[in-house]
Amino acid sequence: MGLVFLWFGVLKLFPGTSPAEAVAVRAATRMTFGVLPADAVAPLLALMETAIGVGLLTGLLLRLTLAVFFCHMAGVFLALVLLADEMWQDGFLVPTMEGQYIVKNVVLVAAGLVVAAGERNRAARSRRHRPHPCPGP
Repeated sequence: MGLVFLWFGVLKLFPGTSPAEAVAVRAATRMTFGVLPADAVAPLLALMETAIGVGLLTGLLLRLTLAVFFCHMAGVFLALVLLADEMWQDGFLVPTMEGQYIVKNVVLVAAGLVVAAGERNRAARSRRHRPHPCPGP
């Protein structure tokens, strides 16, 4: 999962190399009500996806990485609504190629939930094995 995010994030650092770049820029620009100009969105998405990839691969700041990941995924899925005319054909449940590209991210969300559950279990085990201070006299 981390490798996929790192790979796709790095692709977005080079304009025109990511097939998802155009739709991602349109969706993010619409999500920010145009506050972020289109020419700033692609590098920001690239850095976010690259950081998610690095965080998942190294485990550093994993909780923060997962929070950013889930926020990013929420934005990705919001494109299905914000760009509905590009995402669906013949009504709902028949995605276009762009829509399919987004819908398949449900697999990444499932993988993210597995990573988050593992991190939660690791943290719980760590708390259980921590020595408790002795109560005073």
